[in-house]
Amino acid sequence: MNNSLLYLRHAELLRDKVPSFHDYPFNLPVIRSLERLMFEKQVTFFVGENGTGKSTLLEGVAAAWGFNPEGGTLNFSFNTKSSHSGLYEFFRIARGVKRPRDGFFLRAESYYNVATYIDQLDAEPGSYPPLRNSYGGKSLHEQSHGESFFAAFLHRFGGRGLYILDEPEAALSPLRQMSLLVRMHELVQQHSQFIIATHSPILMSYPGAEIFLLEGESIRSVALEETEHYTVTKAFMNNRENMLHELLGEE
Repeated sequence: MNNSLLYLRHAELLRDKVPSFHDYPFNLPVIRSLERLMFEKQVTFFVGENGTGKSTLLEGVAAAWGFNPEGGTLNFSFNTKSSHSGLYEFFRIARGVKRPRDGFFLRAESYYNVATYIDQLDAEPGSYPPLRNSYGGKSLHEQSHGESFFAAFLHRFGGRGLYILDEPEAALSPLRQMSLLVRMHELVQQHSQFIIATHSPILMSYPGAEIFLLEGESIRSVALEETEHYTVTKAFMNNRENMLHELLGEE
């Protein structure tokens, strides 16, 4: 791996600055034991069961970089509801030699707020050209949830960027997830870096990616085939009738 292609190299928790490891988010097992998280690949995934802290960790990294905790570009400064944690204030991040030309933090749960903010900016007097031009030419609210997600990937992400994505598969069909893999590959070839929290085995299949499994107090690198997302999905699809019988208790 050519480290010159990495914009974000590591995130370090300033443990001596943390006021208490008994309070959220520092009481999360994965945060409580965190020291330094290294990024060595252009594509990194955070995976794990619900509640392990994937989104909290990702949000902390994104906010420490300078992104709005609710999502968007570095220039977005809206605040719809202060639901984010203060984790980012206790992160020290190491930046690469080169600075990214582009960047975006996408959060599935607050993407509606991003879309609303874009419409508000476009409605202001003298706003030209409209920001919606960077998202396919029409309001994200005039598109389906999945279409609006994919519009950002396709039109807004321009390469040589740092893209931090929280469960981007939430609104995407399996076919669209495969299309996202293609778009990711185009952007990786254009010297981009991705950090993604996901439950999607399709996205995790990206060749050469680093997969960090968050489990209890540990963050460890694993192969796709070691993830529960892969093994459970494969077992279910390969033995669907028996699995349904076990789950539903039907004859």
